[in-house]
Amino acid sequence: MYVRHLLPALLIFMGICAMGQTPSANRFEKFAARQDSLFTAAYKQKDTNLYQKLLAEFLTEYNQLSDSAKKPFSGYYMNAYYNLCCTYSLNGDHAMALAYLEKSIKAGYCDYSHMQEDKDLDNIRNDKEFKILVEPTRQIGDYLYVLKKSGTYNTTENRQIPGFTYQPADNKNLAALRKGFNLDSVAGTGNEVSKIINLLHWVHYLIPHDGNHGNPAVKNAVSMIAECRRDHRGLNCRGLATVLNECYLSMGIKSRFVTCFPKDSLGVDQDCHVINMVYCDAMKKWLWIDPTNDAYVMSERGDLLSIEEVRNRIISGQPLIVNPDANWNRRSSVTKEEYLFHYMAKNLYKLECSVNSEYDTETTFKGKVVQYVALIPADNYKQTPLTEKSEGKNGMKWITYKTNNPDLFWQAP
Repeated sequence: MYVRHLLPALLIFMGICAMGQTPSANRFEKFAARQDSLFTAAYKQKDTNLYQKLLAEFLTEYNQLSDSAKKPFSGYYMNAYYNLCCTYSLNGDHAMALAYLEKSIKAGYCDYSHMQEDKDLDNIRNDKEFKILVEPTRQIGDYLYVLKKSGTYNTTENRQIPGFTYQPADNKNLAALRKGFNLDSVAGTGNEVSKIINLLHWVHYLIPHDGNHGNPAVKNAVSMIAECRRDHRGLNCRGLATVLNECYLSMGIKSRFVTCFPKDSLGVDQDCHVINMVYCDAMKKWLWIDPTNDAYVMSERGDLLSIEEVRNRIISGQPLIVNPDANWNRRSSVTKEEYLFHYMAKNLYKLECSVNSEYDTETTFKGKVVQYVALIPADNYKQTPLTEKSEGKNGMKWITYKTNNPDLFWQAP
């Protein structure tokens, strides 16, 4: 099966602040997309000679990029090798198929489950070399397996972390957001849950998801909505979750946006996903809300679930239901298997959110300090330092506090 380099919910996350692409990166992006379509044609024709020629052209351009510029395009790189492996396998050339499978794995391809199920690899799957190459990737790329092995949290751990805060709805910026977009009408007059879901739908359909580019420099709802309208552009998942977070705060609904990370002990996975945790006072619990996919998650009884509950149910194999109208940009439906048991199983290993949920949380300016709390499993390969600090060129500082205690992370407002 030909593997594409992008998923609907893909977010290329380049540090806390998304960076604009350079002209050379923009040019390469267009070249890589064109080359990828030519790879597809060569694969369908099972033409390894043509594929080799196209690969040589791709590598010539790719190797001229700096190491940092290569990162957003690593998916093209590893999948180019993997799909050539598939082409050789379909042609019955075991030696060449295995050689390019090894190249793809060394380049970062580690989707263990896909390699075990991909019918293109049926010709080589029983080869001894195949098993030797693929088995180590299970510890990295069998995402459900990795999540289930993630180790227990430590509820007795009591590291000192700042208390979470939520900006009140009477803040002048939040009040202007609420009034300017008539959010009372958007939320409707129903119960609290219906208001939360109505605001989710509104943001999802107001701004398209674009996971291939960074967000605007000014990262607040009013500015980002205006820029998206003016430039006919979208936001990545972090931008969408930021906009929705501020809409909830403006309505007096407590909310945080949560970055969901993979384990990625090799440092090759550039992908993560950002969603919202929204507190429902009536239910006395947090809710899973995902504006990228217009998604919330329920139990078999129809009860809305939190991120914590979804994660636990994925691990324990309990039933989960995704709302039937969940979708990506009105182009494709969101399926439970791909969304929860593959994509989010990968990205629910480590969780992180800002300490202060407020308007303009991540807009940069001189001297600003943004604090985060990261919830990590006990088996995480990078437990220390307990506090990580970094500083930008303009003197802006980022501080991340780590904890193994879920009770500290999920504490109610």
